[in-house]
Amino acid sequence: MSIPNSELILNPDGSIYHLNLLPDHISDTILTVGDPARVAQVSRHFDSIEFETTHREFVTHVGYYRGKRLTVLSTGMGTDNIDIVMNELDALVNIDFMAREVRPAEERMSLRIIRIGTSGSLQADVPVGTMLATEHAVGLDSLMQFYPLMETGLETEIATELQQTLALPFAPYVVRGSDLLREQVGAGMAVGNTLTCPGFYGPQGRRLRLDLRQPDYIERLQNFRHQSAEGPFRLSNFEMETAGYYSLGRLLGHEVLSLNAIVANRATGEFAENAGGIVDAMIERTLQQLIAANQA
Repeated sequence: MSIPNSELILNPDGSIYHLNLLPDHISDTILTVGDPARVAQVSRHFDSIEFETTHREFVTHVGYYRGKRLTVLSTGMGTDNIDIVMNELDALVNIDFMAREVRPAEERMSLRIIRIGTSGSLQADVPVGTMLATEHAVGLDSLMQFYPLMETGLETEIATELQQTLALPFAPYVVRGSDLLREQVGAGMAVGNTLTCPGFYGPQGRRLRLDLRQPDYIERLQNFRHQSAEGPFRLSNFEMETAGYYSLGRLLGHEVLSLNAIVANRATGEFAENAGGIVDAMIERTLQQLIAANQA
């Protein structure tokens, strides 16, 4: 069935609407960053760059690192942007743009998508400078109100308990990321569960001039525990994109991992003096782990 022009929007050159990319412009492994300026922070490690483009907040560099073709793409902030990025990346590999049809199941590609981003810790024992790989992501945003996400029993239990703990008028969603990528690319990093918030200030418990509805909101997040057969579950950190990545990755059939450079600790009130250095160290480690996994 042909996809209407209003649904699959292509630019005059045939590229996908927001990302401004053609299918040949991406590799099977994609590194994503929030900040457009961070794309060059990643690609400067490449041996060569074959393609660059910029459209709105979406900056893309494609090149080679130790013989492996990689794509680096900026997303901007928030799961609304991740909705664009994940759907358009999937369209680039799994929709025939000429026929405007979804490719047959046997021809579809599963991408490896790795987010490299900054994050704030909720726990005193996850200090500034930590490199953390997200096991489960918990979404406080509304993105999954519009998609048929299927959660496991454990994920539903955690979501229900967290809704009660925070007295929320809506149910969060909980999604586990790629075990394969976490074991390969996140090897040796701390492992945690990440809360994805729909904002930087109130939704993350920050107070400048506005009070919060729940003055003890941060304490509730820090103290949240869910006991299961798999062991205790707690929230380790928060940011603004990971739950969108993990849920859309599950729905679309892609392997997705979120790596977090901890640059703030809300339990201690600390912010990293050298946040850029922490991010750069995680970029280098991620690239090295990717090559090691590719050679294994």
